Amino acid sequence: MAKQIFINLAVKDLQKSMDFYTTLGFTNNSQFSDEAGKCMVWSDNIFVMLLTHEKFEKFATKPIADTKSALAALFSLSLDS
Repeated sequence: MAKQIFINLAVKDLQKSMDFYTTLGFTNNSQFSDEAGKCMVWSDNIFVMLLTHEKFEKFATKPIADTKSALAALFSLSLDS
């Protein structure tokens, strides 16, 4: 089985977030997307899951961080430009 990375992000505005990642060159995998989450494909093995706060909370065991006042995580992905 191929190794894959799924980066799950809680977002307030799902469409705006999807538009941002589409502009960066990601594509949407509609098979793993619904009205509460979008699977954005970066490569064959790396995916960014954009999830509404309500959907994200179903998977999380702790509260969603307020990123206006606290750091939640750092991610670095290289792109051609």
